[in-house]
Amino acid sequence: MRKVIISGGGTGGHIFPALSIAGALKRLDPEIEILFVGAEGKMEMQKVPEAGFPIIGLPVMGLKRRLTLGNIRVILNLLKSLRKARRIVREFRPDAVVGVGGYASGPIGRVAARAGIPLILQEQNSYAGITNRLLAKKAGCICVAYDGMERFFEKEKLVFTGNPVRKELLEMEGKREEGMKLYGLDPEKKTILVTGGSLGAGSLNGAVRKKLDLIASWKNTQLLWQCGGSYYESLQKEVGGSLPANVRLEAFLKRMDLAYACADVVVARAGAGTISELCLLKKAAVLVPSPNVAEDHQTKNALALVEKGAALMIRDAEVSERLADILKELTEQDGKREELTANIASLAIHDSDLRIAEEILKRIDGKAK
Repeated sequence: MRKVIISGGGTGGHIFPALSIAGALKRLDPEIEILFVGAEGKMEMQKVPEAGFPIIGLPVMGLKRRLTLGNIRVILNLLKSLRKARRIVREFRPDAVVGVGGYASGPIGRVAARAGIPLILQEQNSYAGITNRLLAKKAGCICVAYDGMERFFEKEKLVFTGNPVRKELLEMEGKREEGMKLYGLDPEKKTILVTGGSLGAGSLNGAVRKKLDLIASWKNTQLLWQCGGSYYESLQKEVGGSLPANVRLEAFLKRMDLAYACADVVVARAGAGTISELCLLKKAAVLVPSPNVAEDHQTKNALALVEKGAALMIRDAEVSERLADILKELTEQDGKREELTANIASLAIHDSDLRIAEEILKRIDGKAK
């Protein structure tokens, strides 16, 4: 029986691809045994068991960017994590280890490489994360989703696979009508989906809040607005009684597939997973990169699309002033919207999860060069 450890997490951008890869491995080899290794207290510790896979947490933490006493604890936890990783590898005896990025990938990837176990990395972003860069020399294969990744990794190790996305987002047949009913939307109107992710985004919320009176005047357009749980209560108090009839405010969209099915235009952050979803779903997109991510990698992700005419980008500091005008233009100019849709669709990479799973099994079976 083949055995694989998948390590990493911290954000949905790491976790959802990891779960997709695990699902693809199971489809190719139903007998394969998969163990996840994540970071204690992070969202993977909940999401992975919900998906039906076992997970072990490491006490690993991120290094603080400035010199603080807290970094002493970070180093101590790293040493603990390395010891625990050695024990996990010794007891589970994996045939391969897959690192998807995030703090937990570091210790388990390093231990695996030292033990001579094949190490496969998956890099979601156009600007490689630090954990994957540190592990790259020991990896036999690095699965990437963007051109030009030889800036960070040895060219001969790169395999262009794209980023896996959640399967339910790819099955859209008949879902638009269902989504319109669920969210109380008018199927005759153009629909804009605004989402800062499950946690929300203060700048996006502020930009929509500021222009609600203007949005209310858009007769043929409606807004589905996911604001995030931490913002919902305050926004309800501010605008709940005066929310325009063409705006639906939601804390969290449990059926993201249905929300996407309704959307003619999507306003979102520029995480790698989100971008892969938008490409596969052929959605005209306005990307607002988060300024609060390592090495500003979301801006680099967004620019990779903008340079190919596949999306529009607004910098976070400018979104309050520019968003409404751009959305009005996109909903009124069918040609511009259709051009963005065609260009982003041309960048879609299908079956990424299976491509990565096949690379993993090649490494296990010794078929790769």
